[in-house]
Amino acid sequence: MIRILLVDDQTIIRQGIKSLLESQTDFAVIGNAENGKVAITQVEILQPDVVLMDVRMPIMDGVAATKAICQQFANIKVLILTTFDDDEYVSQAIKLGAKGYLLKDTPLEPLANAIRSVYAGHTHLGPGLLEKIITPVCESTASNTPNIPLEFAQLTPREKDVLRLIALGANNREIAQSLFIAERTVKNHVTNILMRLNLRDRTQAAIFANSFLQFLDDETALVKQNTKRYY
Repeated sequence: MIRILLVDDQTIIRQGIKSLLESQTDFAVIGNAENGKVAITQVEILQPDVVLMDVRMPIMDGVAATKAICQQFANIKVLILTTFDDDEYVSQAIKLGAKGYLLKDTPLEPLANAIRSVYAGHTHLGPGLLEKIITPVCESTASNTPNIPLEFAQLTPREKDVLRLIALGANNREIAQSLFIAERTVKNHVTNILMRLNLRDRTQAAIFANSFLQFLDDETALVKQNTKRYY
């Protein structure tokens, strides 16, 4: 059972979302809060698995509350659910630790799947929101090559393999098993990836990697065809 805390300044919105979510047999809405300050208190008392967080609220907004919750309760996942898709809100919320960002017009099935995905430790962004976070710094070429940040070229082939699996939602153990390497080695690769790409954590790495997943797949296939790789 996934225990959910709803945070929204509008009572009718909280009631509507609660009604929708409770139609799912694996969800339990255990509490609600009308602003970020109350949400932090409720999180401490109720210990939910997932917090559905609005952005604009009085007293304390959702961005500040997300930062506080993610710093104080590392095991609790925050999923932003709001009507605002401003670039600054999306980027800031993810940087501060939110595991996902959705708009309130998201239908029930995608919303429920996003909650399950975030609960499982994955990152989830609604349609059209990825580009608000990742801004490629290279100009595209006439051959339609994807815009790849300059830092990407600094990664070794093995680090690109690891990054691709991070994009697919794999944890360190799963990555180690897939690449036939030690879990300790995976941790070292992840540390190097974050440092070279100037990313804060795995969430940002997953978002970055998802933006270039097709490129990673194409490059991996090309290398396997033409050369033997050493890591």
